[in-house]
Amino acid sequence: MIRFVGSVFGGLFTLLTMGVFFTALSIGAIFYMYSRDLPSHESLAQYAPPTISRVYSGEGRMMDEFAKERRIFVSSEEIPALIKYAFISAEDKNFYTHHGYDARGIAAAAIEAVKSRGETVRGASTITQQVMKNFLLGGERKAERKIKEIILATRIEETLSKEKILELYLNEIFLGQNSYGVAAAAQTYFNKTLSQLAPHEAAMLAAMPQAPGKYHPVTEKKRVTERRNYVLREMWQNGYIDEATYRAEKELPLKSVQNGDYTAFRDALPPRDYFTDEIRRQLSGTFGEDEFFGGGLTIRATVDPELQKEAAMALQAGLEGFDRSQGIWNGTRKVIDPSKLGSEESWREALAAVDIARDIEGWMPAVVLEIGKTAARIGIEGVAEDGDGHFIPAEDVTWARKRQADGRLGKKAQVAGDLLSVGDVVHVRAMTKDSDGSFIRWTLRQVPEVEGAFMAMDVDSGRVLAMQGGFSYQHSVFNRATQAQRQPGSSFKPFVYAAALDSGFTPATIVVDAPIEVNTPQGIWRPRNSSNKFYGPTPVRTGIEQSRNLMTIRIAQEIGMDVVAGYAERFGVYDKMGQFLANSLGSEETTLFKMVAAYSMFANGGERVEPTLVDRVQDRYGKTIYRHDQRKCDDCQLAVLNPNELPKINSNRERVMDAITAYQLTSMMEGVVTRGTAAGINLPVPIAGKTGTTNDAKDVWFIGFSSNIAAGCYIGYDNPRSMGRAYGGTTCGPVFERFMAKAIAKYGGTKFKVPPGGYFRKIDRFTGGVLPDDATGDHVVSEYFREGEDPINSIGFMVDGGFGMGSNLPLFAYGESETTAPMTSTVTTATGKTKVLPKKADFGTLSSGGLY
Repeated sequence: MIRFVGSVFGGLFTLLTMGVFFTALSIGAIFYMYSRDLPSHESLAQYAPPTISRVYSGEGRMMDEFAKERRIFVSSEEIPALIKYAFISAEDKNFYTHHGYDARGIAAAAIEAVKSRGETVRGASTITQQVMKNFLLGGERKAERKIKEIILATRIEETLSKEKILELYLNEIFLGQNSYGVAAAAQTYFNKTLSQLAPHEAAMLAAMPQAPGKYHPVTEKKRVTERRNYVLREMWQNGYIDEATYRAEKELPLKSVQNGDYTAFRDALPPRDYFTDEIRRQLSGTFGEDEFFGGGLTIRATVDPELQKEAAMALQAGLEGFDRSQGIWNGTRKVIDPSKLGSEESWREALAAVDIARDIEGWMPAVVLEIGKTAARIGIEGVAEDGDGHFIPAEDVTWARKRQADGRLGKKAQVAGDLLSVGDVVHVRAMTKDSDGSFIRWTLRQVPEVEGAFMAMDVDSGRVLAMQGGFSYQHSVFNRATQAQRQPGSSFKPFVYAAALDSGFTPATIVVDAPIEVNTPQGIWRPRNSSNKFYGPTPVRTGIEQSRNLMTIRIAQEIGMDVVAGYAERFGVYDKMGQFLANSLGSEETTLFKMVAAYSMFANGGERVEPTLVDRVQDRYGKTIYRHDQRKCDDCQLAVLNPNELPKINSNRERVMDAITAYQLTSMMEGVVTRGTAAGINLPVPIAGKTGTTNDAKDVWFIGFSSNIAAGCYIGYDNPRSMGRAYGGTTCGPVFERFMAKAIAKYGGTKFKVPPGGYFRKIDRFTGGVLPDDATGDHVVSEYFREGEDPINSIGFMVDGGFGMGSNLPLFAYGESETTAPMTSTVTTATGKTKVLPKKADFGTLSSGGLY
């Protein structure tokens, strides 16, 4: 019997031993099998997570930030112990004692799952395991992944310290609201740094990993509060806080940015605008989207915030001025259901939800609450109600007619109800007295249908100081300064004249201003001057000052469109310009960005300058990976600089234009501003520039420059159509003038630098004749000629371009109109003699042989 019992127990022992052996063997085999093809954990030692890229102004103020995963990396040493203890208590209280996995935690989770028959399945992963899952394995819920987690966790524990593992975890973890890592989450939820967080705030962050997509501090306030209090209790029981702190902290209300208890971090930044968005667009192409949005780049922008603000206001004033002159009310086309207007709380909530531009200085969204007999009562976002309410009076609407649903225009408004209906969402602005700024009344505003762009840059460094790509970035993110392809019209003409000056012309060369006929496949092309008049033999200077189309075409024909195209391409206006005569008048499309950059090369004496919105880019480690200005300042290395001298900067930039040509062209373009098509511009320093108005005024331009800043504006409808009686000088000119007044006050300006290698002679600007040195009068202009170049014997005393000319067509040979023309005019002939032309000479009295 004893032998039998012994035999049974022996068999059972053997069976148990074999079972344990084979179980251990199987587990070992499983772990061996899964450990063979695991990803390497060694890369975690060089952890470089996607972090926020930030844009700063030249003064170091943060302007904007970009990220797909909003993360701010902080090292373990910078993370307060309170934060670490909160997450350890919430996620892995044995973190500092286990070796990568927690056997007791796994067993407890398994028992709980069995007891609940699978209904309650809680995670048993340690922080180390979560790091492995997040970095190397993915999130699928499978036993296979759990095994791999354990294997990798034990390996990483042998490689990295506990503090390094915690650093990986606290920087990588998703905590809701597009916040990755504890530093970004602290900013998102509390607008605080980690060191500023109280225990209850740290506990709230530690509550988030359980369900970051669901735990919203407003919509799920109760659940988040319960989880927060659980974490606080764990922190107390684990000895990280005392009981008094626990009991005090758990009674505190759940506060957050989302609940309106703290201002959002984003509110401290200026609204995103065209400038920073263009940086995003350009650098995403240069560095790639992954690096830009996740590389933690520090970007130093070239923008001058003061001038950027002025550029926006100047362009907005110009666009709104033109829009008001049209007298048409379009409104926002946004309407709130009148049933939501019953209470102030209701209409404010509804108005806040409306997608409408809120980045226009001084403008506020409002909703029409009531239409009275003459006025409309409105509710204004951000403005408290008063006893009487806020109103749009009848006198504020009489400028407009409402566009009806069928596109027709209604009658001119007499009362507010003629334009507005209850529930209409509108923009309003406070009208104030100029004398003391006191409030007068509320006025209606609307985002104009017409659009435009403005840009300004330093002519020597290429630094873009301001860029406004439309009326409002929040209304339309399309950047018309860099993305809109528009016809530059006559603002292109300086490139034709530059090519001519380098081809032997002088500012005094005579060019015939007379009718032209060109045979094209589409029929005969008969270009004309804007005035529909012809002015006969005219100096080159007057041709550009008065923007003569016919002279420009003759010059282009004379020197060849291949030469003109070469200049335009060299200056970067076009990549490859079509060699058609019409393109000499600016009929081929380009961008404002390219045009302003090209004009900068006129201003700086003909050196290539590349426009840039960025001075410098540094990577996450502070290493400079891009710097725009490659010029060298040797004097800047000296210990002491002469206070009476500027440091010398050596530039090896390419010369795209002869310096004398650049000055001659600049001098002629000064004439455009002083007495030509932009004569309305009045600024305290010398200004040169050129207007542009395309056929039917579909686009109007003005681009100009001082000695140090070039700026340009274009205005036109996004779907080009006629703007009526709009001109570059009168529509864009005031925008340029307003901006440059501010820019000059800040940066100054001087006379344009005269290059060596030439001399001045006084010339009659109407005839091109050489005048004595003591000549004075409105007709006298001092022209700069190259040494060895005789004003009398220069090329083409009367250039006709080889075109045949008609007969008996009236000419205005002196001045600008019949009323200002004298009875006779004089020109200098090829032999140096003076010839007198009678008033209203015609082509019956002039030959095409170039006698004059």
